[in-house]
Amino acid sequence: MHNNLIILAGGMSSRMKKPSSLNHIGKEEVQQANNRSKSLISVGNSGRPLMDYLLYNAKKAGYKNIYIVINEKGQMFKDFYGDKNSNNVFKDLNISFPIQYIPKERTKPFGTADALYQTLEQYPNLKKEQFTVCNSDNLYSEKAFYLIRNTNNKNAFISYDRDTLDFNQKKVFSFAIMNLDADNYLKDIIEKPDISIANNYKDDEGKIRVSMNIFKMDGETIFPYLKNCPVNIIRNEKELPTVVLNCVADHPKSFLGIPLSEHVPDLTAKDDISILKKHIETHYPKKLIW
Repeated sequence: MHNNLIILAGGMSSRMKKPSSLNHIGKEEVQQANNRSKSLISVGNSGRPLMDYLLYNAKKAGYKNIYIVINEKGQMFKDFYGDKNSNNVFKDLNISFPIQYIPKERTKPFGTADALYQTLEQYPNLKKEQFTVCNSDNLYSEKAFYLIRNTNNKNAFISYDRDTLDFNQKKVFSFAIMNLDADNYLKDIIEKPDISIANNYKDDEGKIRVSMNIFKMDGETIFPYLKNCPVNIIRNEKELPTVVLNCVADHPKSFLGIPLSEHVPDLTAKDDISILKKHIETHYPKKLIW
């Protein structure tokens, strides 16, 4: 069991800034989508942002120390959750803000592995502790947070049943598939396989499993792989799945897949805003009881 949650929120949200295909996106929603980090877009019944609901579920699952990784222009996060760099108190959570600095030769952040590496460099206590790391634009449930927080395995991930993800088929089929052994330990990650190939990777329950980028990691184990993460030659970024696979190559049975069958709402593009608002209206009280 561990108390540390790292939320990756330093990206540029480029897909969110593209025009919506729907006519009912309001001017305020468009303005926020174009100018805010995705997790700060208002989606709640009381106008609060997505990040509130992520933190709410994390707190209910038992997390205490929250590290929200922002970029150098991330002041708005501090406007919402505390103006200090570290140890802000928000709803009894301890919130700190690691910064993902962009290298001088780049115009965009260097990827999720770089974000986590910079976090551990800025908060070296995490190099000796266990933590969960996740995206800021996916609304992971309390159950997902609870399962990954309470696993005894040093390194793990939530292994989602692809059939329960309520996205359009094109999006679902774009997710990488997790190749697991008989004990649910990760062997490989298969990127964007076609249907015939995907069917070869069903688990013992007959399910195709995907990752929605929520991992538990042991700082001491994973830090060398973060430090030495190679750049993906196609996307020109350092990515967490690469870190995970390099660790698995050296330490088989190091990353346990924790099976879970449920949807994970996300906020990738403007069209997702109304979908997420409906989800929150249906599944959360108008005012969160922290």
